[in-house]
Amino acid sequence: MATKKAATSAKKTAAKKPSTSQQTTTKVTTVKAVESRPVHAAQTTGSQSTWFSVERMPMIGALVAEFIGTFIFAATVIAGQGQPILVFFALAGVVLAVGGLSGGYVNPALTIAAWVTKRMGGKRAIAYIVAQVLGAMLAIVLLDMFVKAAPAPSAAADAYSSASSAAPALFKASAIPNGKEWLIFLSEFVGTAVFGFAVANATREKKDRTAAAFTVGIGVFLGLMIAGSAASFIGGSAILNPAVAISLQAITFSSVWPIGIYVVGTSLGAVLGFVLYDLVRTAEDKQQS
Repeated sequence: MATKKAATSAKKTAAKKPSTSQQTTTKVTTVKAVESRPVHAAQTTGSQSTWFSVERMPMIGALVAEFIGTFIFAATVIAGQGQPILVFFALAGVVLAVGGLSGGYVNPALTIAAWVTKRMGGKRAIAYIVAQVLGAMLAIVLLDMFVKAAPAPSAAADAYSSASSAAPALFKASAIPNGKEWLIFLSEFVGTAVFGFAVANATREKKDRTAAAFTVGIGVFLGLMIAGSAASFIGGSAILNPAVAISLQAITFSSVWPIGIYVVGTSLGAVLGFVLYDLVRTAEDKQQS
């Protein structure tokens, strides 16, 4: 009898063991299911946070960068009254700020030159030009709003100085001298060619952003010095940027010359600068090979 009871108890113990393992398996599975929920939630949250980010729309980010960069550059040119050294620092700063996003062209003439030399596609070039023109227009509208809100000169100021009594006004480009339009066209063409040559170097060569920014800044400084000095002899001014020409109120529709000089002339000069650099660079590569 004792042997039968022992055998019976052993069978009961063996029968209970599977149920324990099943319970353990069920508990582990439940824990894993619960632990997997926060991971899935984190992934969903991450995807939602990047849904509206600029990383998913690089073209939009580039256009915003060109718009902001052109606005800052045009506003600085107006505030600094077109001084070449101030333009140099302004452009170098803008290229450092937005160059990593869009290339920092902030100039329709350079954008056209980049498209002609196959550095940029046609659709991107058109979008860039629109963003640049809008940024330059915003600069003049915003600054003009502050000028119009400035208080009128007082009568006491009139008694001391005629200069202090002058109403505030935005800096603008000099009028194109009559009979010397082709000379102003030539100064813009040559100055932008020099500028474009430097920009082509910055876009083709593998150099860090700081070096590229200062290369572009020095390029616009040299171009303005050459074109500005030549134009000043006959009473004109140099701009080298169609978008900034809008901010400086140089483009008017009373004549074809403003568009021909500040749009066509600068664009042709920029294309020449880019093409010349590519030719020189190609010849140098052939010699090294």
